[in-house]
Amino acid sequence: QVQLVESGGGLVQPGGSLRLSCAASGSIANIYRMGWFRQAPGKQRELVANISSGEITDYADSVKGRFTISRDNAKTTMYLQMNSLKPEDTAIYYCNCQRLIRATIFQYWGRGTQVTVSS
Repeated sequence: QVQLVESGGGLVQPGGSLRLSCAASGSIANIYRMGWFRQAPGKQRELVANISSGEITDYADSVKGRFTISRDNAKTTMYLQMNSLKPEDTAIYYCNCQRLIRATIFQYWGRGTQVTVSS
C-alpha cells in the first residue's frame, strides 16, 4: 500500500500563488507516475499535471504556463507550484500515484486539499 498526504491548500486571492505538497510513504517502490488531479463542485475529477519516470511532465491546457509539477530527489515528495491563480482553479486537489507490478497498474489517492481562489 502507498499512503499519500497532501498539504498546502488554502484561500488565496486571484493572481496569487500556492504550493501544494504530496508526501508518499509505504510501498513506494515501482511508482512510475505521480500526478495532481482536481475536482470542483458539480464537476468531474480532472488531471492537472503528472510527472513520470525520467521526469517527463504533462499539464492540462488550462494550467500550462501557470503551474509547475516537480518532486524531490528521493521521489517521495511531489509539489505543485501554482501561480497566477484564477477563481476557476478553485477545487479540491488530489495527489495520485501509479505503481506497475507484474504488468498490473495499482492506483492510489490522497484525501485531497482544498484550494479556494477568491477576493
